Amino acid sequence: MLDFAIFWDWLAFAVRWLHVITGIAWIGSSFYFVALDLGLRQRPGLPAGAFGEEWQVHGGGFYHIQKYLVAPAEMPEHLTWFKWESYMTWLSGFAMLAIVYYAGADLFLIDPNVLDVSVPVGILISLCCLAGGWIVYDLLCRWLIGKADTGLMILLYVILVFMAWGMTHLFTGRAAFLHLGAITATIMSANVFMVIIPNQKIVVADLIAGRKPDPKYGKIAKQRSLHNNYLTLPVLFLMLSNHYPLAFGTEFNWIIASLVFMMGVLIRHYFNSMHARKGNPTWTWLATAILFVIIIWLSTAPKVLTGEPKVTASAAPLIASAEFSKVRDTVMGRCAMCHAAEPSWEGIYHAPKGVMLDTDAGIANNAREIYLQAGRSHAMPPANVTQISDQERALLVTWFEGAGKETTAK
Repeated sequence: MLDFAIFWDWLAFAVRWLHVITGIAWIGSSFYFVALDLGLRQRPGLPAGAFGEEWQVHGGGFYHIQKYLVAPAEMPEHLTWFKWESYMTWLSGFAMLAIVYYAGADLFLIDPNVLDVSVPVGILISLCCLAGGWIVYDLLCRWLIGKADTGLMILLYVILVFMAWGMTHLFTGRAAFLHLGAITATIMSANVFMVIIPNQKIVVADLIAGRKPDPKYGKIAKQRSLHNNYLTLPVLFLMLSNHYPLAFGTEFNWIIASLVFMMGVLIRHYFNSMHARKGNPTWTWLATAILFVIIIWLSTAPKVLTGEPKVTASAAPLIASAEFSKVRDTVMGRCAMCHAAEPSWEGIYHAPKGVMLDTDAGIANNAREIYLQAGRSHAMPPANVTQISDQERALLVTWFEGAGKETTAK
């Protein structure tokens, strides 16, 4: 059990690595096909049924690409599906959610000052949010398919803003951002699993059977694919936000999240317009920069990062430990000059990652990270700038492994 925290940290690292790898594969293929679709051109003499074509150069060879809205009579035997990238990205992301936020719910998921619920209830709320987001989105798309695409996008954005506000009333700020990203990613992956791939399989089956495929299936799949394209960049921001408390830990965090969606749409609009050869809308970069400046202002005015920390039930034994007074002296002398409400280290204006170690509660609540970062490894302090000794590191290990067995087990 003494090494459980180390194993769990490596497990989280491995799953996070898998999540990044599969995410790169999914986003890469998604961006490529949207750019390819927008870049298609029509010309006289195209084969019957061809919608457009494009040629590309890569890997020392030439690619001549033609798109058919209804597949031609003859096609190559092998069909390549782009779906596993999406599925594995979602599965690995959900595994990360379970490892970090469900297993560490009392620290990372639930804030009693926001919503005082038990761990099982908090996890149940999380699962309901993931499922509910997809259900609402899917119903709206089915209701408005082909009727008002622009109106649908505006309505979906309003719902996202409401979700951003609602998440901050259910979870910690960090978990709120993560869940907003997870809900959006669930919508994107479900689009692939529940709509895009099934529709494409219907078309392929009709083709093989000699029937003329119904174009509506391609139209529906394209709508969902376009939504995925515009949602990608905000999801990336929200997934990375847990490293930046100035984003998730401020009073206006839900407004920041809402503006991030607008930034993502503006950036994708620029690239989509360029790929479609519909001009060079450089104004989108100015608008994005203005929104980013507003986000910076919202993150510091007023300057509200955290409330007064409270000791969690699992951290209480760590304060009661006989070694705690020496641990406090070590942490205050070696770590708290940066990890404090008002850091004293030159050039540090906000506690890194929002971790406050200038109170007993802050030290106890972050004991596991202190143990891993400064006890069992030499990751902290960076470059050992505060000259923490081997004896002090050993003290941190003894303290956590002794008094913190209950915390480690959880």
